[in-house]
Amino acid sequence: MTTVVEERASSVEAPSGKGRGDENFPVGSFLIRRDLRPHVHAFYRFARNADDIADDPALEAAEKVRRLDRMAAVLDGAPGSEAPAAAAMRRSLLERGLSAEHCHDLLRAFRLDATKLRYRDWEDLMGYCRYSASPVGRQVLDLHGESRESWPSNDALCAALQVLNHLQDCGLDYRRLDRVYVPLEDLEAEATSVAALAAPESSPELSRVFARLLARTEALIATARGLPSHVAARGLRCECAVIVELASRLARRLSCGDPLRERVALAKSDFLAAFLLGAFRGWRG
Repeated sequence: MTTVVEERASSVEAPSGKGRGDENFPVGSFLIRRDLRPHVHAFYRFARNADDIADDPALEAAEKVRRLDRMAAVLDGAPGSEAPAAAAMRRSLLERGLSAEHCHDLLRAFRLDATKLRYRDWEDLMGYCRYSASPVGRQVLDLHGESRESWPSNDALCAALQVLNHLQDCGLDYRRLDRVYVPLEDLEAEATSVAALAAPESSPELSRVFARLLARTEALIATARGLPSHVAARGLRCECAVIVELASRLARRLSCGDPLRERVALAKSDFLAAFLLGAFRGWRG
């Protein structure tokens, strides 16, 4: 019988074991049309497996890029069984008549994760989010046949979620991968450096940096509140409203917590309240 180790060695994909339940937001929940959920899940597995390659500390940057390039080739129809999530994603795209644009955008971001360890300023970080975050929402919107008028508010929501996740994991990312998403310009403005991320708790200077980033993220969330009004599919509209509420609640928790001392995360009560509020707002349209 093939062992897990042998399967991992024969595949360019390197699953970490993380799944949909580890995310800050629902992934293809029961609010999504039943026939579309498998396609949302296929996209998630593709993104998750590619992300796991980029985040694997045991792989050199060149090897990460090689594996991501192989996923891209299989996505585009190259033969081979070593990238099963990419092959499944290709089948999903063909079935729904969609292009691989958003998948390739994600792979571009994961190549950056493998090779770029610092971000100059907020604009630089938002440029990264254009490829690492926006394609996730765009793919789901396209899957539902939604208008591209929804993209600006979608992009704001996805970027907000990305920055919040970066803040949650900023200490771990620095210690494990020497990767820092906190813009250098903001660190310099508070007379601190990336080395502060290795401390067991945030310094006053670093806390002010986090506050600056959260203020910008709140502005993104304010823009994202317009997303449900651009979505025609009622179930998806509800899910978008739920996710906007979750982003807002996570931002508030991060503003009161210290991501270096502990991982600031949403509580079960946050998910319940966000679902009730979001579903109600989405249902009303």
